[in-house]
Amino acid sequence: MDFGQSISTCLSKYATFSGRASRSEYWWFVLFSVLVSFGTQFLDIFLGLFLLNLIASLALLLPSLAVGVRRLHDTDRSGWWLLLLLIPVIGWIVVLVFNCMRGTVGPNRFGEDPLPAPAAVPGVQRAA
Repeated sequence: MDFGQSISTCLSKYATFSGRASRSEYWWFVLFSVLVSFGTQFLDIFLGLFLLNLIASLALLLPSLAVGVRRLHDTDRSGWWLLLLLIPVIGWIVVLVFNCMRGTVGPNRFGEDPLPAPAAVPGVQRAA
């Protein structure tokens, strides 16, 4: 999934907490959120408003939570693990590690694999 696809997917699933999100979908959306935050902070300072960043943060709060929960679902964990972010440092590290891990291959209890199955190469057998 590329940057544009990730943004459109996450914004179209604005408050969808079911299903799974691939690592690329999650991290591209995190990058988008950081870029929007920097941009609105710059505009707030430049214009002296101090309101744009608040509006952008509130607008991206639900999609950020939703894609975070879907990312945890991809690693076969409940979205409730996201509450570890309330624990300073240790909780952040644990959630970061979970989000960096490869998702479950194939379907899991939260849905189908968001990544396409690898194409079979003629003459090569998959390792069991």
